[in-house]
Amino acid sequence: MSDKKKVVVAFSGGLDTSYTVMKLSHDMGYEVYAACANTGGFSDEQLKKNEENAYKLGAKEYVTLDVTHEYYEKSLKYMIFGNVLRNNCYPISVSSERIFQAIAIARYAKQIGADAIAHGSTGAGNDQIRFDMTFLVMAPGVEIITLTRDKALSRKEEVDYLNAHGFTADFTKLKYSYNVGIWGTSICGGELLDSAQGLPEEAYLKHVTRQDESELRIEFAKGEIVAVNGEKYDDKVKAIQKIEELGAAYGIGRDCNVGDTIIGIKGRVGFEAAAPKLIIEAHRMLEKYTLSKWQQYWKDQVANWYGMFLHESQYLEPVMPDIEAMLTSSQRNVNGTAILKLRPLGFDCVGVDSPDDLLKSKLGEYGEMQHGWTAEEAKGFIKVLSTPLRVYYGIHEDEER
Repeated sequence: MSDKKKVVVAFSGGLDTSYTVMKLSHDMGYEVYAACANTGGFSDEQLKKNEENAYKLGAKEYVTLDVTHEYYEKSLKYMIFGNVLRNNCYPISVSSERIFQAIAIARYAKQIGADAIAHGSTGAGNDQIRFDMTFLVMAPGVEIITLTRDKALSRKEEVDYLNAHGFTADFTKLKYSYNVGIWGTSICGGELLDSAQGLPEEAYLKHVTRQDESELRIEFAKGEIVAVNGEKYDDKVKAIQKIEELGAAYGIGRDCNVGDTIIGIKGRVGFEAAAPKLIIEAHRMLEKYTLSKWQQYWKDQVANWYGMFLHESQYLEPVMPDIEAMLTSSQRNVNGTAILKLRPLGFDCVGVDSPDDLLKSKLGEYGEMQHGWTAEEAKGFIKVLSTPLRVYYGIHEDEER
């Protein structure tokens, strides 16, 4: 039995977590368990490389925790139900992923009886809050170690330390930093640090490879994707990946978001998210045809809060499952196919084909002919509707608008 303390390092394979693994194992006497929580952003090749490097850095064990489907079932599904876009723009990609990565790490730490959990976040961003808050709640009593944050380490200091201990890798400081996940890729740095500039073409990882127009049909059943262009999908993750493949070929889903960070400063991030943009707008269009006015209104209110809570590390707040229950209930009649037209760098929402289309009412066709009331009934309705205004302006005749 080892008398060393066990520490789980949330291992991405980047510079900060590589330094953390080596420092904890070589200099601080910990038994290091490197855990990579995958929410859909790592390729098989990257995961294999992570494993190789973790052992080279001194880890006793390495594990990949694949929580992609859990991430869909417990978060993405509800973000689609709610058409969640932060600031009507950003699909909350990295924000929500970090929560589920942290939950997976905390669960693993408890499973192996770890004494500590370590992550590589700095003191200037949102991720430190997402990781720390989740660990404090999900793994109470387990020490949280953040060497990069606590020691205010520079990249050079970390690279020099790794090199001095025989570990070399390409940790070149790039102009842009990327976080890739199933719900989009975030882009930081470069021109984004200047409020007057936007991102150039070379900043994006996916580029336009199709110049034609094509039709995209996304079929939903109770708000969830069941088919893409007629092909059925039981696995919702694979359906999202298929839509991403189709949309990314046109460079769809590019934008920049400016918003308030959890710690209070403004932040600006670029992103490319073809699948989220296409799915959310397709779903929103289908809801316009299948939900009542007040269903749409109240769903928008709670969905906005749901997105804010996700972004600001409040996923574990007890109200979240209550909001999820409301969002789920709202989807009972969101059935049918949304039809979109894709083109380079954009798309149009064309229409829907749904058995629950409220536009097909037999009571009348908008702007054409009424069938559920007479002309006299319409005039009476309008007169009654105008009563509060006629009362007000009858008393305040001199008030102008």
